[in-house]
Amino acid sequence: MNDHIQHIIILVLSGMIIATCVLLHYEALRFLGRTLGAHVHRRAGVLMVMIGLLVAHFLEILVFAIAYMFVAHRLGFGHITGMTNGDIFDYFYFSAISYTTVGFGDLIPVGAIRMLTAAEALAGLALITWSASFTFMAMQRFWPHPLTGSHKNSDDED
Repeated sequence: MNDHIQHIIILVLSGMIIATCVLLHYEALRFLGRTLGAHVHRRAGVLMVMIGLLVAHFLEILVFAIAYMFVAHRLGFGHITGMTNGDIFDYFYFSAISYTTVGFGDLIPVGAIRMLTAAEALAGLALITWSASFTFMAMQRFWPHPLTGSHKNSDDED
């Protein structure tokens, strides 16, 4: 198959995976925003936000890891050099370092699969910053700072 066709297929697949991850992230944020009402203890609310967001990111990384396995093993549109076993754990690790834009360099995508890696880095950056914004708002809500007008000490909670 022509390399250009492979890249176009990967770009379309990347768009579908990104849409899935954005929807997953949106629903996670909506769930966290809805369930964390005034009746939640402040510290517990912040903790629930952090755990919920970490779970969402874990699932999004897993979605990309499965996509890498599909592209490499089923479609044959490239491979990732440096993998020892080529199992889900290797792909999850590669997905995690791509999603977080760490990119250690021990694993290198070759072929059209590189387009999926680039898409994941962009999506991961956007989703992580979205989480940071949500966490900032949750911190303002659950941990009011004395300079913002709330004179209540965080240790004086209900």
